[in-house]
Amino acid sequence: MSKEVALGIDIAKEKYDVRLEVNGKAKKQQFANNPDGYKKLVAWLKTLKVERVHACMEATGTYGDGLAEYLYVLGHPVSVVNPARIKGHAQSQMKRHKTDELDAEVIRHFCETQTPELWHPVKPEIKELRSLVRRRDDLVSMRTQESNRLQNGEFTDGERKSIDHML
Repeated sequence: MSKEVALGIDIAKEKYDVRLEVNGKAKKQQFANNPDGYKKLVAWLKTLKVERVHACMEATGTYGDGLAEYLYVLGHPVSVVNPARIKGHAQSQMKRHKTDELDAEVIRHFCETQTPELWHPVKPEIKELRSLVRRRDDLVSMRTQESNRLQNGEFTDGERKSIDHML
C-alpha cells in the first residue's frame, strides 16, 4: 500500500493510542510513549503494509514531541493540532464519549477530512530556550509555594530548615 493514510494519535504521558483505516478496516493499537514504542509503531505499520502516514496528534505540551520528531525524521507528514479544534470536530460529529481509543479515531477522522497544517520541529536552540523557560517557571512556582508555607503557621526546626534551604 503506497497511499498516505491518516494516523490518529491520542498522546498521554506514558502511552499513546493510534487509529488508522486500512482497506476500509479500522486498525488500532497502543504503544509506550518512549523510543521503543516509536519503533514498535513503525514495525506495526509495516505489518499492515502502510508505508506512509499523515500522523496527527493534539498539542499536549511535551508529551508528543518525541514521537512527532521521530515520525518527521522518517519522512512522515506530521500535524500537531490545537486540542480545541479536535474537540470542536468531535462535537460536530456528535461524539460525546471520551476514551483514548475514541479520541484517536476522532483525531484520525479530523486529519483525513480537515487537512491540518503540517508541523515542523523547532530549531534546537529554540527547543533549549523553551526548556529553560519551563524550568524557570517551575522554580518560581516552587519558590512561591515555599514562601506561602512560611505564612501558614508554626514549624518544627527541621521543617523550617528545609523550607529555608529550598528558598
